Amino acid sequence: MTTENTTQEQVREPEAAGAAEAAEPAAAAATGTSVATEEELREALYDVVDPELGIDVVNLGLVYGVHIDDSNVATVDMTLTSAACPLTDVIEDQARSATDGIVADLRINWVWMPPWGPDKITDEGREQLRALGFNV
Repeated sequence: MTTENTTQEQVREPEAAGAAEAAEPAAAAATGTSVATEEELREALYDVVDPELGIDVVNLGLVYGVHIDDSNVATVDMTLTSAACPLTDVIEDQARSATDGIVADLRINWVWMPPWGPDKITDEGREQLRALGFNV
């Protein structure tokens, strides 16, 4: 915490301090950052590309859910096109790089239910796959 932030905390009226904490959790306020939004996190995940297909994990429909806690720690529920995929480490590394500076930490919760299928691919993902020669 910087001296400037400490001074501001001491000057606040109790009601104002409570309102500020509700709007911006204490852990994020201490670092001078705000808690990321789900939209910001999903936007960053467009930079995470499935190494086998060459399409981002969002448009492939691999991202099932996103949660960001008050400490700006994100948990992403994600699946893979196959449970036998040997490239989970590559995808995790890409996701950490893509979200660095947006969230304090990223946790990926690999989920297998419901199983991924081509029906989860977005229209944009289908266009990208067609451009690569896939018949979807």
